[in-house]
Amino acid sequence: MVNKKSKSFLSAIPMPLVVVGGRGRIEFANAPAIEMFGANLEGKHFTTVLRQPALLDAIEGAIQGQKTCKSRYQNTIGDSVTLYDVTCSPVSGRKNTPAILISFEDVSPVLEAGQMRSDFVANVSHELRSPLTSLIGFIETLRGPAKDDPQAGARFLELMERETKRMARLVGDLLTLSKVESEERVRPSEKVDILSVLNLSRQVLHPVAQDRNVTVTINAPEDAKQMVKGDADQLQQVFTNLVENAIKYGAADGVITIDVTRTDREPSLRGPAVRIRVTDQGDGIGQIHLPRLTERFYRIDSHRSREMGGTGLGLAIVKHIVNRHRGRLKITSIKGQGSTFTVILPAA
Repeated sequence: MVNKKSKSFLSAIPMPLVVVGGRGRIEFANAPAIEMFGANLEGKHFTTVLRQPALLDAIEGAIQGQKTCKSRYQNTIGDSVTLYDVTCSPVSGRKNTPAILISFEDVSPVLEAGQMRSDFVANVSHELRSPLTSLIGFIETLRGPAKDDPQAGARFLELMERETKRMARLVGDLLTLSKVESEERVRPSEKVDILSVLNLSRQVLHPVAQDRNVTVTINAPEDAKQMVKGDADQLQQVFTNLVENAIKYGAADGVITIDVTRTDREPSLRGPAVRIRVTDQGDGIGQIHLPRLTERFYRIDSHRSREMGGTGLGLAIVKHIVNRHRGRLKITSIKGQGSTFTVILPAA
């Protein structure tokens, strides 16, 4: 049996640990292992608890060969799946009786990060391949059938310019996202007047709003500046992105409302905050899409987004900038009644 001192030591280790004795019986399981496999494990044969074939083979190999064996264990609870790298190591039990220490290392975050990198590379490749394929086709046409056709040449050059600008926007957003992620742990400290930022965003986007006959209205107290601690350029990017999305995907001939309020205590930030809500009168967003809107390259309507010039990275950039400012981003929407994007920032 595992002695008292060994139990105390093993109990302090945060990863799940199970000790299997010479007769194949479980002699000890620490608290994380009990949480994973259930109570009253001691005395049970390991084959009745650890039932996955690959893991059983690793334990048998460690027992018979008295050598360290590795395996992988998948723990499924409802829709949640956690993957563990399992190490089965021979140890000396009480009275030098051979025993096996089985440790479970959670590798799900590492695997998820790897999958995210793979998905990201695949998405970038796809986004760049489409305009590049178009450009190659236009060039071949200009060299061939449209070689002596000035009107076709002008039309194809216009299309080539559009596709090139699209690639330039994508590369620009990728560089911005990379920079924002690298700075996410560095909290900005300058004081920024959020009303000045919003007015500048409205001014920059005036031509876009004019094309869709959209009015952008800012509702805010006029007696005082709404100061926050932040990076003015990044906050400009946040609200230019949100307002531009509201103009493009909201209703034509409609109104975009930006409400600015200050609260002395925001529960989510545990202190005074400035709340900025950008509301459109568009078709709204289905509830199934809301949790994924800030994912890289996630689009509700890929075709429409590309037609509007979107890269699929805008809201991901917004999320990371808001995180850097220790703020909160909330998205609410009702189908047919428009959407509201709320940014909550700590007040200066």
